[in-house]
Amino acid sequence: MNALNPPAFAKDQKDLSGDRRGLMRAPGEGGVGFGPSGFRLPHRAIVDISPPDIADRRLANWGAIQADTVKVTRRDAVEYGFRAERHLLIAHERAERHKGETLIEGLPKSTQREFNCKLSFVPAGHRFYGWETPRVLTRVTYFYIDFRNRLFEPGSGIACPTFSPRLFFFDQALWDTALKLKAEVGNSDPSSQIYVEALSIVLMHELARLERTAHAAIRPVRGGLPVRQQKRVAEFIEEHLAEEIALNTLAKLVDLSLYHFARAFRQSFGVPPHRYHMTRRMDRARSLLQRSALSVTQIGIQIGFRETSSFTRAYRKFAGVTPSAFRRSRED
Repeated sequence: MNALNPPAFAKDQKDLSGDRRGLMRAPGEGGVGFGPSGFRLPHRAIVDISPPDIADRRLANWGAIQADTVKVTRRDAVEYGFRAERHLLIAHERAERHKGETLIEGLPKSTQREFNCKLSFVPAGHRFYGWETPRVLTRVTYFYIDFRNRLFEPGSGIACPTFSPRLFFFDQALWDTALKLKAEVGNSDPSSQIYVEALSIVLMHELARLERTAHAAIRPVRGGLPVRQQKRVAEFIEEHLAEEIALNTLAKLVDLSLYHFARAFRQSFGVPPHRYHMTRRMDRARSLLQRSALSVTQIGIQIGFRETSSFTRAYRKFAGVTPSAFRRSRED
């Protein structure tokens, strides 16, 4: 398969209610768009995957949000596409490819080969298309989101923003909520519905928060750290990743009081210093788990955890899986 001559999607596919590998069309979501080389891209209710029998899929419909968990079962070339009148949040839990490309309308095409533990967002009406030859068996969850919700109605006091496309980004709060929702797929316990409704509201608010934050970042930031100081602080954290770094130490680097430094750092980086430091630690751990022969304990020590149990808890909170489970998933 290549970008110039992608195979056409299968036209006749069974409803997911009868076959988890098929596709479901929602009433009123017809029409077609066009992928590379002009092939027809249906306005599907859920993401089209071709060939359809390459993945096991489970679908859960919770009203404003629908979840679609996908596990690719073989390393053959695969193609996917989506365009509909609802938003699409993608949680790429396990995603590595030998070659391929991903496109979200409004953004440059990406040929990135590794995007484990990343998120993507496709606003309603935007085209999403990709093809790849997997290096590992892909695991991804699609969340189809309808913001036409009473929480965002006029008079609610909560404005629904206009969303921008995002490809391969990470936000800890959004990631955590997405994984909690995924865990409820297939849960028939009556109490699960109340929990899912609450999580759905949280997920929508997290997306709205992320969009508002992004727009705020476009405006000139008053009180943030100058670029030179941002670089100095970030480099210091990288050089001392395995150490406990006191806030006072970072503040002295740029000659600011603790209060003003903490405020300026958050304005510049979007998160408090301790969260930024922990995120960089976990990013380093993920890289080591993927590429080194070190044990989980040794990796934990390298990034500053004296006990394996502490490292395991921190990594699970960050990635949704334990370090050992993440490493095993790469060996499947």
